[in-house]
Amino acid sequence: MARVTVEDCIDKVENRFELVLLASHRARLISQGASITIDRDNDKNPVVALREIADETLSPDDLKEDLIHSLQKHVEVDEPEPDPASMIAANGAVAADSEEQDDLPETITFDQMSEEELLAGIEGLVPPEKSDDY
Repeated sequence: MARVTVEDCIDKVENRFELVLLASHRARLISQGASITIDRDNDKNPVVALREIADETLSPDDLKEDLIHSLQKHVEVDEPEPDPASMIAANGAVAADSEEQDDLPETITFDQMSEEELLAGIEGLVPPEKSDDY
């Protein structure tokens, strides 16, 4: 049955390698508890995933996007670029506000540590006890 399913899926996903990636990803999702969109008919998860792709109950493009998101470690969010007119208006407002802020005292302070204090703090650290378990 799986061979016929693979042949049916080639119409939907032309590249066999991509088909294997998408079907294996979907089979993993099914094994993690995702709901299936067809009758199981006592088939295993990879065959169910292939049948879902063949019957077009799931879009290959949606599966591909889901696979890409599952493999990404860092997802960048595209933020819209600011409008040039609003940037010019904002810069004018910042220039006007900066004149008012010159009269305000500087209240931002940071803790600063000298090298000697840092080294003394590091030397004061105690290494963890070694045990025989390792």
